[in-house]
Amino acid sequence: MNNILKNTMTAAAIALSISAGASDIQIDYLGTNNTLVRVKGANRYLMLPVQESNEDAKVNVLVNGNIERSFAVRLAKTKVDYTVPFDLSPFDGKDVVLDIVSSQGRASVREAKQDACWSNFSLSDTIDCANKEKYRPLYHHTPEWGWMNDPNGMFYKDGVWHLCYQWNPYGSKWQNMTWGSSTSTDLIHWEHHPAAIIPNGLGMVFSGSSAIDRSGSAGFGKDAVVAMYTSAGVSQMQSLAVSHDNGLTYDIYPANPVITMETEARDPNMFWDNDKKQWILVLAHALEHEMLFFTSPDMKQWTLRGSFGKGLGAQGGVWECPDLFRLKVDGTDKEKWMLICNINPGGPFGGSAVQYFTGDFDGNTFKADTDKNGNVATKWLDYGKDNYALVSWSDVPDGRRVAIGWMSNWQYAAEVPTMQFRSANTLPREIRLFEGLDGETYASCGVAQEMLGLRGKTFTEAKRLSVSGKKKSFALPESNSGACEITLDMNKGKSSKILLTLSNKEGECVSMWYDTAANTFSVDRRKSGITDFSQDFASVTTAPVLDTESTLSLRVFVDTSSIEVFGNGGRFAITNLVFPKSPYTTLTVSSEGGKGNISNLKVYSLNLK
Repeated sequence: MNNILKNTMTAAAIALSISAGASDIQIDYLGTNNTLVRVKGANRYLMLPVQESNEDAKVNVLVNGNIERSFAVRLAKTKVDYTVPFDLSPFDGKDVVLDIVSSQGRASVREAKQDACWSNFSLSDTIDCANKEKYRPLYHHTPEWGWMNDPNGMFYKDGVWHLCYQWNPYGSKWQNMTWGSSTSTDLIHWEHHPAAIIPNGLGMVFSGSSAIDRSGSAGFGKDAVVAMYTSAGVSQMQSLAVSHDNGLTYDIYPANPVITMETEARDPNMFWDNDKKQWILVLAHALEHEMLFFTSPDMKQWTLRGSFGKGLGAQGGVWECPDLFRLKVDGTDKEKWMLICNINPGGPFGGSAVQYFTGDFDGNTFKADTDKNGNVATKWLDYGKDNYALVSWSDVPDGRRVAIGWMSNWQYAAEVPTMQFRSANTLPREIRLFEGLDGETYASCGVAQEMLGLRGKTFTEAKRLSVSGKKKSFALPESNSGACEITLDMNKGKSSKILLTLSNKEGECVSMWYDTAANTFSVDRRKSGITDFSQDFASVTTAPVLDTESTLSLRVFVDTSSIEVFGNGGRFAITNLVFPKSPYTTLTVSSEGGKGNISNLKVYSLNLK
């Protein structure tokens, strides 16, 4: 017997056909780390069993022997944490084969056969998206399942807010970057849609932007929605996609990529310059700590015009997710340009954060404002740990600039205590510019006016309180997992600190205080609940209170796993995740160093229907 025939017979002898509990699924084990899953029938989804502690397996989806799609998934070996759907509808009527290569070694065929995944594949016509997570937010946007990070491709059209986002459809860890898709008419209630843009031969789909081409300058038709994103394979390139159904589906531009560079650059943000009748693009030159500016007549042919940032602002980590726009300065006849530059790591309290610059932009060059000493100051849009990749919607009417961020931090985003999904977005914020008492221009980041639609009945109210070292307590709503909005005004009086504490029956608490001497506001989550999943989570974050008036107005939004604080209409913001073992049910107020005053205290239950 020759060796070729002998080897063939040996392979045939160890091939296994394993029942997966469904007659239309056949599983053939081929060797140490290669398995075929054959799928027949008319069901919509193949449910993939996931175990998060495993390493990724690579899956090539074969139809008629051709690779139609590739992705990575952490297939279960010893237990199933959850299942995720693979959509079979694009291959309707065809036999589909998943060619799976796993990274974990196996000692024997017997061991491989016993892996938990093989007996837990299943077919379904529906996806069970019922919330199984204690910490899923009640009024923040989240994906139905899977991992989410940066918001992408955001635009407003015909009364609808369109939000895409970095998404892994095949698990709750970072991988398989895809543009997920949601829409809303009120920024509160979100409708989920199928993926807008999926990975292809140029790589995964990283962050980018979308804009409405009012004149049809790109040749895709008048009012087409055009997206530009980073194709991330071996290298990073910029690609186009076009939508003719208001962003629900996108067609990939066949001549991609439209921008290539020798160095790492990503997260394109483009907009129409009506003054010069051209498109402008801001691109993050990530490792060079600068932003690049391009112009184009048609979104396809781009010319590099200038750069900004080297040696300025916070220079740690990488620069990512830019945004550039012009706003009026409140109370003046001035206009300023604002450049948002997300940075990771290097935030004021570690990890990722949002810095910004104000200044002038001539279509080619951005020149940042300087302080009285001639220096470009480092300014932060949020002083919490958990607001990153913040960018704004394009084409919002009335000159409004509405933005949203990813509510997490790269230090621990993959370790937070959820599993069905990971990460939410911040509340939408409206960005405005104002002049500080030092004459410099600053950005405010207040909650968007649409969030007034959340307010339900007043649960607790106190018109005026004198606060001292003796604590006064108020009940918080226990319904809706403690979700509520708290508003109040603080007057420092003779106090050195005015303190607010949210606490639960387990003794977990979030402490907040206005340091009237330092003119700062702080949030302490070190005893907030579960914090031990990361050494970087327990923290105190502090924001400067730029106003020196004696009264500080606060809006505090509490959800199942987050607290967002907005001071004086957003002149400072602090966004922090929290994971209490039970909802916070008590608000306690007190002061140090003398008496202070609290007025107009209201606790609102929220209308979540």
